[in-house]
Amino acid sequence: MSRMSGSGAGERRATRTPARATGTPAPIGWNTWDVRTHTGMSRLPSGPRVRFGVLGPGGPVLDGFTWRDGFERLGPHTVDGSYAEATVRAAGHRLRLEFAGGPGDILYVRAESTGRVALSVDGLTGVVEPTRRPRAMVRPDTAERPGTAGRPDAAAGAGDFLLGTVLAGGLRWTVTASSAADRVEGPPDALVLAFRVPGPVELRIGPADAPGTAARTAGVLASHRAAADLTRLRSGGRLGAAADALATAVTWNTVHAPDLGRVLTPTSRDFVCAERTGFYGTWALHAWDTFFTGLVASAVDRDYARGIFEQILPYADETGMIPNRVSDDRGRTDDRSQPPVGALTVYQAYLAGGLSHGTRDTTLLRSTFPALLAWHDWWPRARRGPHGLLAWGSDPIAGDPASATLDRAKRESGLDDSPMYDEARYDPATHTMDLADVGLNALHIADAEALADIAGILGEQATADRLRAEAATARAAADRLLWDAERGGYRNLTAAGTHDPHVSPTMLYALLGGLPDAGRAAATAADLLRPEVLGGTRPLPSVARDDPGFAATYWRGRIWAPMAYLAVRGLRRYGLTELSRPVVGNLLRLFLDEWRGYGHVRENYPAVDGENLTGFEKRSDGLMAWGGLLAYLAFGELADARPDGWRFAHPGEPAELGNLPLGEGRLGVRAAKRLTVRLEGRVLLDTAPGVVVRGYRRTADEVTGTAEGTGDLLVTPPGDGPPVPVDVRGAPRRFTFGPDGTGDVREGSGT
Repeated sequence: MSRMSGSGAGERRATRTPARATGTPAPIGWNTWDVRTHTGMSRLPSGPRVRFGVLGPGGPVLDGFTWRDGFERLGPHTVDGSYAEATVRAAGHRLRLEFAGGPGDILYVRAESTGRVALSVDGLTGVVEPTRRPRAMVRPDTAERPGTAGRPDAAAGAGDFLLGTVLAGGLRWTVTASSAADRVEGPPDALVLAFRVPGPVELRIGPADAPGTAARTAGVLASHRAAADLTRLRSGGRLGAAADALATAVTWNTVHAPDLGRVLTPTSRDFVCAERTGFYGTWALHAWDTFFTGLVASAVDRDYARGIFEQILPYADETGMIPNRVSDDRGRTDDRSQPPVGALTVYQAYLAGGLSHGTRDTTLLRSTFPALLAWHDWWPRARRGPHGLLAWGSDPIAGDPASATLDRAKRESGLDDSPMYDEARYDPATHTMDLADVGLNALHIADAEALADIAGILGEQATADRLRAEAATARAAADRLLWDAERGGYRNLTAAGTHDPHVSPTMLYALLGGLPDAGRAAATAADLLRPEVLGGTRPLPSVARDDPGFAATYWRGRIWAPMAYLAVRGLRRYGLTELSRPVVGNLLRLFLDEWRGYGHVRENYPAVDGENLTGFEKRSDGLMAWGGLLAYLAFGELADARPDGWRFAHPGEPAELGNLPLGEGRLGVRAAKRLTVRLEGRVLLDTAPGVVVRGYRRTADEVTGTAEGTGDLLVTPPGDGPPVPVDVRGAPRRFTFGPDGTGDVREGSGT
């Protein structure tokens, strides 16, 4: 994402996308997807918008709640909008809302406040009144004084009040509540009410002739809440409420884009909405933001994640370039892209979606592979910089005077104001910086590897072979040219042939791309993770602490989840657990502290003690989906899907992760006195704390894996047989068991 992205005269407006992807929720029914508000629901594709607030001294406070103003806590939110919770503060009062919406026609709400709850029903085309149609805004109770609403409604239930009947979307809608309300002045196309006394209010809003309007709100809410809990991602122990935070930051950021006629999940709804002091009209998508959001969403719902991944791909141009950004009011960036993390994230989401290839989401691979491959091939054609390596760039675009500049090339990196590029210059001959970038070259190599694996799964062996050969060639060149022997690490390379001294976590991407041998990888990582460089209790700031450009602001020193995720992936590739574990643990602490204290999932996190990032000027959005990558990394300490199979390990302290969505069902992992792995409640593995299982795969015919460490292990075969014990002493044990529990255990890693 780029906060500093100017529109540019030559940036084209975004065009309508193809038909809705199958994984994206349909824009129907009641949901929270109106980008303008968090405290209400809209009925799509047509119908009223309902907003809630409190009555203040100057009138109702019905909106303006954002991550920096009024939010106390956003609670659970299902993918389809069938259940959601939100708590805000305004006019000195606390307001808690529960919604039961979803694809149906009837909305159920419970609003509880220390003040008088206010309600606005917007988007009306008219109103209906039983005796003088169609102009009265409410059905007045003849026993009440003029300007009040609410007479007992027998059809809705004893003690309930019919507050109004309105026209919207060609239908008559009734508003029924458990309390009477007073009419409050509002716009002509809205019914605005304030309930008479503080306390809980239960409401139902639905078509006047719809069956089921007599259902009790409390019962419906309880039913929807219970249904949501059955599949809600859960965590505990050292993971705390990380699962709730991760899921909230994804599902609450889903919005409806009316001009596209579809649902989108930008990484932050506040960021993209001008009415909420955002930077766009009502929606915007950024390339690497979208891929990281899709990866985070894969821990919530596989189909939902697929829809997120697919939402940016149709905007690729004819050359294969996926633009940095597309939006409703500021168009698309045809001069530049963003870091190539598409195949990495898609492949990881695929691996995490099942215990074997047979249960994983191949639809995700088939739907994304052509565009991801075209994007991968675009980079070497368009971004060859110094010494034949890749460099960030910007192409000249007619009518866009800001294109083909160093500023735009910086934005392609995603690291807009990083000190790494302070001394760089733009080369008009290559349309790139005069600086070959460690991060870009390593990411492109890792992208090739992921694409090769995807191609192999899809049966495109020639493409897989081509990609692996290209990755090997690029890896050798990058290792040779980007290694700085004098400093003992990887560094960006200038056109003059000197290594740039700036250090950031992108130097650890060299491990993600597989550049060093094992010894060099360990030494490089240990050197970079010293506390005065990139380590410490607030690890992986976006530039080294001993770098002259470090300023602890934005990309000049804040901690960013995407950068941390890629760096840790590099450490894990080389099995550097002793280095990665404390980094992940410290990042988790930052994540949980912010969630407990403020209910935030941050765009970036403070690299110094005592900094509060709540203020707008701090440039750290408070509910950004990609911040959930810090939780995702922590989940990987217990359960991590890898190309060779799953890795399960006890983190050394109590921890629990539940309801991971797999093709086989819901997976749960619990670390207590022992580590247990369950699928739909059935124990698959039961291990001593000192045993690590890796390469775990499970099909209907066999279960395989490797156990190492010290202790005992019980493996449940795929059939109905009892668990099979495996004694792990010293050397790794490779196990294979069939449905009846027969098989063998042999010494060796199996790799």
